[in-house]
Amino acid sequence: MAQSISWETLRRLAGFRSESGCAISLYLGLDASVAPTAADVETRVRSLLSEGERSDSATREELGHAERQGLKADFERIRSWFDEEFERDGTQGVALFACGPAGVWETVSLATPVPDRVVVASGFHLAPLVQLVGRGDGALVAAVSRERGDVYELRAGQLREIADLSEEQPGQHDQGGWSQARYQRHIDELVADHLREVAETLDREARRRNGTPIVVFCVEEMRSDFGDLLGQETRERIAGWGQVEAHAGPGELAEAAQPLLEEWRGAQETQLLERWREGAATDGRAAAGWEQTLEAASDGRVDVLLFQAEARREAWQCPQCGRGSASEGACPLDGTELERREDGLDVAVHQTLAHGGTARAVEQRRDLDPVEGIGALLRF
Repeated sequence: MAQSISWETLRRLAGFRSESGCAISLYLGLDASVAPTAADVETRVRSLLSEGERSDSATREELGHAERQGLKADFERIRSWFDEEFERDGTQGVALFACGPAGVWETVSLATPVPDRVVVASGFHLAPLVQLVGRGDGALVAAVSRERGDVYELRAGQLREIADLSEEQPGQHDQGGWSQARYQRHIDELVADHLREVAETLDREARRRNGTPIVVFCVEEMRSDFGDLLGQETRERIAGWGQVEAHAGPGELAEAAQPLLEEWRGAQETQLLERWREGAATDGRAAAGWEQTLEAASDGRVDVLLFQAEARREAWQCPQCGRGSASEGACPLDGTELERREDGLDVAVHQTLAHGGTARAVEQRRDLDPVEGIGALLRF
């Protein structure tokens, strides 16, 4: 089953550094259109492992015997894991991180396809995972009616039930000797109590998940009344309202929630880019381009790293302190000669995460085109 990717997970992985420079990161896409059978998956795994074993980083002369043996053992373990333990189970991709000498082994099943890639370096390659965080994962989804009160959490594309507050309300045949008006007031009170309980539950779960988007499904005529029962903070975090069939299950609700969450994500992207434009033009609380962004990330000033998925260029990094730079030379902090890194985006991501920032792949707008596809909102 696919797993959720959190900033906490990424920061933990970003904090790892191999003294020997022999950490392996492997990404395998499992979209059925490119890997329909087990044989296809096996072929691509073999190709990736062969590529990793022959890479410059895995065969460089300065590696000692122990480092070479450690890499060999890690590649063999990865091969065995795919042969004996890997279960596809509907996942769309796999990320694997290994450094046997340091006791690190982690596999992540993904709900979204990723490009095939293998990287041997001193740290783990995380840029592909950053693009998967915040795509509605962790969102709350509520299905509300006069009788229904289901609250779910979206994890890896699937809904996990948090609360089932559904109640069967009395029907017309239950009124007995009551007058029609009195009976109707009784029904209305029961429904109001039910909706209030659902709203309180949604408020409570929203408070426990700071910043989580919320999708609510209910009939149009109930939207205003139910919305009024929610706390202000919860109302401000509603990504969208929708309508579904009365008995729609978790799968149908998850499918219906996705376009609402994508629309919300687009609005969030617009807000971030507008803040970035304003900061770059006025108070300097924004970085633009590789040089400014890598410097700010290394200084711990980046709050949100913004990048277009295709933004790629080489960078240089200090092997001692990890500081990144857009140009070669000596580290300004310790004088160590900077080393070339093929993927400058991954350097920026590592430095941002290491200092408590987050990152956002810009997908719906092209505001970053004039600055080489990368920028950042800064703390100071």
